[in-house]
Amino acid sequence: MKDFPWIQNYPEGIPAEIHLYDYHSLVDLFEKSCKKFRDRVAFENMGAQLTFGQVDKLSEDFAAYLQSLGLKKGDRIAIQMPNVLQFPVAFLGALRAGLIVVNTNPLYTPREMEHQFKDSEAKAIVIVANFAHSLEKIIGHTDIKHVIVTQLGDMLGGLKGTLVNFVVKHIKKMVPAYSLPNAVSFNDALRKGASLSLSKPTLTPDDTAVLQYTGGTTGISKGAQLSHGNLVAHNSMVTFWFHPFLKQHPGVQEVIITAIPMYHIFALSVNGILMFSEGAKSILITNPRDIPGFVKELRKHKFSIITGVNTLFNGLLNNPDFAKLDFSFLKGAVGGGMAVQDVVARKWEQVTGKPLVEGYGLSETSPVLCCNPLDGTHQMGTIGLPMPSTEVAIFDDDGNQLPQGETGEICARGPQVMSGYWQKDNTGVFFPGGWFRTGDIGLMNEQGFFKIVDRKKDMIKVSGFNVFPSEIENVLAEHPKILEVAAIGVEDEKSGEAIKVFVVKRDQSLTVDEVKAFARENLTNYKVPRHYEFRAELPKTNVGKILRRALKEETASA
Repeated sequence: MKDFPWIQNYPEGIPAEIHLYDYHSLVDLFEKSCKKFRDRVAFENMGAQLTFGQVDKLSEDFAAYLQSLGLKKGDRIAIQMPNVLQFPVAFLGALRAGLIVVNTNPLYTPREMEHQFKDSEAKAIVIVANFAHSLEKIIGHTDIKHVIVTQLGDMLGGLKGTLVNFVVKHIKKMVPAYSLPNAVSFNDALRKGASLSLSKPTLTPDDTAVLQYTGGTTGISKGAQLSHGNLVAHNSMVTFWFHPFLKQHPGVQEVIITAIPMYHIFALSVNGILMFSEGAKSILITNPRDIPGFVKELRKHKFSIITGVNTLFNGLLNNPDFAKLDFSFLKGAVGGGMAVQDVVARKWEQVTGKPLVEGYGLSETSPVLCCNPLDGTHQMGTIGLPMPSTEVAIFDDDGNQLPQGETGEICARGPQVMSGYWQKDNTGVFFPGGWFRTGDIGLMNEQGFFKIVDRKKDMIKVSGFNVFPSEIENVLAEHPKILEVAAIGVEDEKSGEAIKVFVVKRDQSLTVDEVKAFARENLTNYKVPRHYEFRAELPKTNVGKILRRALKEETASA
């Protein structure tokens, strides 16, 4: 590690190597945090709150209930819900019962659900009623024997919870009819568990805690096996990294905005685990796509940190009421999940007066590998420096490490990196020496900061030249009339592939000729898109990541 040039660029007070295992498991981390911050509010959603002490009690009740079903250490349980108060209770309860959590996107189609549940061999599921109709269609093809159904308002309490459930089901018609005869309600499970005793399993750092599926945006999704040790070590790393933001003062509690769903590894590890271990209050946003409603919720809180993805920050900045918020308590924002565009980062700092820094990681790495320093020394357009106790390097296709400044595949090794994919042949996943292959193309600059060029699989070959869609997107996003843009490669008889861009207008007066002229002015000839298409919106994951693959499949089938 001493030979890595980026070490000299570490923010003051953050060592290149740190002590990683302050807790022997995630359960140990959560239980000690519950005890330390017992009377503080841990989570808030739609105005309802759970203290650390309440999370402790409810998760223990839920764990006892799960054990009463005959579930034992190592069994898999799927959790399929958006950001609601039930999520942290179910997540921690499952871990305390010794189970392995299978995080599942609520918006999965029945086909995607069936694949994930069969692959993980899940025996139980906690699911929001809104999506139970999809489960009904495929549950007979899975090993799931225990179904726990919750409604969005179940933990809001009293009249409010009842009203929310009524409106969601009967007014907004968001709960299609379903039939799961043996299902138990989440609140009933808690009530039954309250009269039972939990038998605490022995958990070690090597025990798997989470199967974090890769989302399916790159083909058939695979479950990254993240151990208790992976996630505890990761928490130690990001705790050190976030120390400029998390300088605790007596009586002062950090407030973090959790808009990314916690079934996503970024929100789970940073907004969930890190902030819980630091005694912060997490504001859970159930539907961040409702930007006006999101801004209205932000107005209620003196928030100090917000995490998100580029499309989320861009959406907030394009809401006229966002700039009217009070940012005096805000310390900064961290973007992950996809590249933060320079134009978005600049506008964020202009509007809020605080930086928007980019981090980088994958489901397979718990997730953070690199992040820009949070002390004002960040470099816009880069993913920052490696985490403490983490090595990041650039390799060619043959597994040779490349010199600083050369472009190749980003590879990494460290205690936060998974052991491998669940029940899969892991040939080709690692280079010799334990270097995990990310599939991202990047380089390390002269200052030791890493920069992503693009996903290896998304590279476009135009007349023998390599073109990375993120460069095209970053340039066109600077056009004042463009809100969002995605670039893909399409077959072309003359050049092999040609570039096609899909554009969402910010200003409806925008024409194709204007986009072409802007592209010609700012891109070399072979990088100028040949095909242009305006769209009302672009396909995205539930986290907000633009799905280039969906655009390619749609174009190919047209």
